[in-house]
Amino acid sequence: MSRWKALPTSLDERAQKLVVQLRWLKDRSGLSLTSLQSKTGYSRSSWERYLNGRALPPREAVEALAHATGVDATRVLVLHEVAAEAWQPVAGTSVEPAVSEPRGVRPAVLIGTGTVVVLGALIAGLLVAAPWKGGSHMDGSTKEAAPASASAAAFVYQPGKTYICPLKRQKGQLYAGHSTARVKVLGQGSQGWDVVEVQCLLQHDGFDPGGVDGVYGANTARAVKLLQKKAGLYTDGVVGLHTWQVLRK
Repeated sequence: MSRWKALPTSLDERAQKLVVQLRWLKDRSGLSLTSLQSKTGYSRSSWERYLNGRALPPREAVEALAHATGVDATRVLVLHEVAAEAWQPVAGTSVEPAVSEPRGVRPAVLIGTGTVVVLGALIAGLLVAAPWKGGSHMDGSTKEAAPASASAAAFVYQPGKTYICPLKRQKGQLYAGHSTARVKVLGQGSQGWDVVEVQCLLQHDGFDPGGVDGVYGANTARAVKLLQKKAGLYTDGVVGLHTWQVLRK
């Protein structure tokens, strides 16, 4: 599987969560961009922009992707609604206008403009980066006190570079010195210090993430699934609240 490009640093976190979800749906389905074009009616170049965070996809494109990958569109449309409220076009990005619906299918979801306050109550249960079952993964907006060794510099992926894992316990929780996340959702396509932390903790637990390089690829997802299976969690290969709890033990 090809490695996803890093998302624009200027992209709002809420918009990033939508893009990560769309990437996960594509990876989960195994569909190519050409197949997405055929199944959704949106061009290959459009999906390249959507999946690289360079354009906010129309609601209809998100809906079509959900149907094409065989999942309930309701939750991903909630993510789209939140992302649309947050999306601010910057250099190199855009908000694409909706086009006529390619399949004429619209689920019974009515979400009006300006509903962020109401949606906030839903996000804790709905803001997921992958499974559509279980409902255990939550948004990572909680602020947490960082150990002194937590990485502070901006993460930049460097091919071939790996990181050490200075494991340390603090208040009963295990840390590897790169992130203090405990609820942030991570899945294939994610990258950064949170991913380095996950890879360190997986390695400590005896599950090989394929190297501690800060990129959440297929090997890391496979290691997460093995950890989840051993812990009796839903084996989706996505790190959320419950998986963090196991990693931090």
